[in-house]
Amino acid sequence: MAEIIDGKKISAEIREELKVKVLELQNKYGDVPGLAVVLVGDDPASAVYVRMKGKGCEEIGIRSFQYILPETTTEDELMALIDELNKDSKVSGILVQLPLPKHISEKAIINAIDPIKDVDGFHPINVGKVVADEDDCFYPCTPLGCQILINRYVKNLKGKHLVVVGRSSIVGKPVANMMMQKNDRANCIVTVCHTAAPDISLYTRQADILVVAAGRANTVTGNMVKDGVVVIDVGVNRIADPSDPSKTIIVGDVDFKSVEPKASAITPVPGGVGPMTIAMLLSNTVRAFELQRKK
Repeated sequence: MAEIIDGKKISAEIREELKVKVLELQNKYGDVPGLAVVLVGDDPASAVYVRMKGKGCEEIGIRSFQYILPETTTEDELMALIDELNKDSKVSGILVQLPLPKHISEKAIINAIDPIKDVDGFHPINVGKVVADEDDCFYPCTPLGCQILINRYVKNLKGKHLVVVGRSSIVGKPVANMMMQKNDRANCIVTVCHTAAPDISLYTRQADILVVAAGRANTVTGNMVKDGVVVIDVGVNRIADPSDPSKTIIVGDVDFKSVEPKASAITPVPGGVGPMTIAMLLSNTVRAFELQRKK
């Protein structure tokens, strides 16, 4: 039976560490970090994420600034708010909740955020610095959470074959870039496979570590992995409950039931990668505060 990689437990430990760090910063600078979260529209899932982020800020002792804007907000109006937040010294980090309404360019909004406040790690300058393995940048929250989980469960990563299923700019590509870097947190041989592959199992069966961010339930099944694999399941999918089709359940991109007996360690869904994402956002916000004080 695989060891369950408990993202809830690890994220709770990280939050406790951040509480201590925030107190140290308050004693040193007489101030604490602040996170501004901007939500445009009334998407229910996004609203839940915004509330969770606010609760996380409160838990570790940093300021939370929330801006809930109507669906009709124009791109120029949102740009003006971002400009204000860029200039506000109380705001250490800025996060604009995605997706945005169709009439607003996500790329333009991401590019408008000051890179030193881009705690999501999506600005092109931060993306480039991650590829270049530079330190004064922000790693995207979900990939960073994945890396920390991998580091907790695989002690020597040098030369391990890590296979990523999915090539999104939010998870797949940054995970690949981060895990191939020549440092103690990575140093893997990395393969990225995606929908263009005629048979992704040709690659997944070779994985010592498998990160699945395909966006589709049951993309990876037990016959597609080798014994002893470490599995990081990034997916969050709502599907009909097999035992009661009138209800729904949340599952990952990995068929947990068939993969778990072959894995040495595996993340559950929910309770694996998800809790790590918000913990990493809080960590990036604290880091942003420190970097800004060093400028």
